[in-house]
Amino acid sequence: MQRNGDQGTGWTLPAEWMPHAATWMVWPHNQALWESAWGVTLAQVQQDFARVANAIARFEPVKMVVDPSARASASALCGSNIELIELAVDDSWCRDSGPSFICHPQQGLAGVSWRFNAWGGKSAHELDESLARRVLNRLGLDCFGTALSNEGGAIHVDGEGTLITTESVLLNPNRNPGVSKAEIEEIFSRLLGVKKTIWLPGDPDYVTGDMTDGHVDGVCAFARPGLLLVDATHEHGSVYAEVVRENRRALELASDAHGRRFELVDLYEASAAVDVEAEVFCASYTNFYIANGAIIMPAYGIDADRAAAEVLASVFPDREVVPVEINQLAHGGGGVHCITQQQPAWPLKEARA
Repeated sequence: MQRNGDQGTGWTLPAEWMPHAATWMVWPHNQALWESAWGVTLAQVQQDFARVANAIARFEPVKMVVDPSARASASALCGSNIELIELAVDDSWCRDSGPSFICHPQQGLAGVSWRFNAWGGKSAHELDESLARRVLNRLGLDCFGTALSNEGGAIHVDGEGTLITTESVLLNPNRNPGVSKAEIEEIFSRLLGVKKTIWLPGDPDYVTGDMTDGHVDGVCAFARPGLLLVDATHEHGSVYAEVVRENRRALELASDAHGRRFELVDLYEASAAVDVEAEVFCASYTNFYIANGAIIMPAYGIDADRAAAEVLASVFPDREVVPVEINQLAHGGGGVHCITQQQPAWPLKEARA
């Protein structure tokens, strides 16, 4: 059922570490998009997606949305325990085009369908703009619509009232022209139960070439309330290093919804993996995904993978760290978190290892 965004209070967006009923993904099938824009073959990208899906499927159910034209390739590469769901789609970034699942103590599970415009009109989205609603309809869940242009990769929450986002995405004229911070914060409060929104600069000068304009899931990630893993670089004089410094400085000055200053843990990027010939390359280890009992970590087949895995294991001692190589996916500007979307288990229970 489609509703507007005035459902009142009581709904919250659970933290990613809460137990999941499933992970949702979308199978890549748009050959022209991947092979003309990103310089990789669709078959290679599909192998990366399959590796991520099969890794997650060890820990929880995976529901893979598949365009009807791509059923054969998905069936060939995805394990038999991955459910394939045929829905027409444009692209394959479920974090952004899929629903953000929310919970209510009495009314249960529902979802938010943001106004998805493909990161400011950068790609075809005639089909993807309705994907969240179609997924929720399939599940028989209420869908709360909003005029706010947003993507799931643009927000991180701690489940205790704190949300982190970036100015370069949500205040961008290509998303929400004329909309103020206060207006956006009110929407987050109403739809997601957020008590405090922390604004990072993101990538205001577009120095990374990232088509998302600076999603927060490439900048930092909550490990638990009060503790953030933060993208870091060993570079010092580059324009990207300045972006990293400004985002980290904003986090150092911030406090969460309960007044706590953040403990920041550096997670150094995979700079040795970057293809200098690529238009864009996602080398951020903070773009990991928290599955039931596991951390699904982006990996690139370089020495830095081991260092990142050690940091993640120290922060998540009760979860198995599972590195998955995504070099071809990274050429599309995304990582593991970008292509996954968690469906919380209901009723909510405290997370276990």
